[in-house]
Amino acid sequence: MKIVIVLTSHSKLGNTEGKTGFWIEEFATPYYIFKDAGAKITLASPNGGQPPIDPKSDTSENQTESTIRYKNDEKLLNLMANTTQLQAISAKDFDAIFYPGGHGPLWDLTTDKNSIKLIEDFWDAKKPVATVCHAPSVLLNVKDEDGNFLIKGKKVTAFSNTEEVAVKLDKIVPFMLEDEIKKKGGIYSKKEDWTSYVVKDGLLITGQNPQSSGEVAKELLAVLKK
Repeated sequence: MKIVIVLTSHSKLGNTEGKTGFWIEEFATPYYIFKDAGAKITLASPNGGQPPIDPKSDTSENQTESTIRYKNDEKLLNLMANTTQLQAISAKDFDAIFYPGGHGPLWDLTTDKNSIKLIEDFWDAKKPVATVCHAPSVLLNVKDEDGNFLIKGKKVTAFSNTEEVAVKLDKIVPFMLEDEIKKKGGIYSKKEDWTSYVVKDGLLITGQNPQSSGEVAKELLAVLKK
């Protein structure tokens, strides 16, 4: 069981002085669920090397058992510092692909040609694609074999408009993800803010927020074990 995890390389929070990147918990919880299940994991990012961490995900109130394990895992920290460049990743070498969120993907992975092509290759090969929180943005420009947007007519979830307003970034993000999914024909649904919610439509798995990351990972493993 081989899984590639794709992280953002984007660190600037819009036109502000703020920083963004990937959300630690949304990476760490799925990573350890995959690892503890025996998966072989490869880490990738558009630029390779160390992906930027969203500093808000490193605050005391956002620590979980998995983030603490991550911070004390020297082997994983070394792997994270040396992620593979995305253009070197091929779908044929893996069984599934997973994207953790954080706001970073809104700016780079959403339009990254290598990421779009990679997801299309996984989809064409009938291999599962899983994303959580802001990472469903990576699906927005992906098309299926018929040239339609992949999410058109599919049930998906992602970070909601109300959650974006709650974190006071609705005026800073390049687009509101919930709205954009609907524009591309996705059948969007959500639960209450900060509640775990996962939607599976065939081989497409999406989670609403950081609280959903563990369930997304478990759903992906369930698909792989079928």
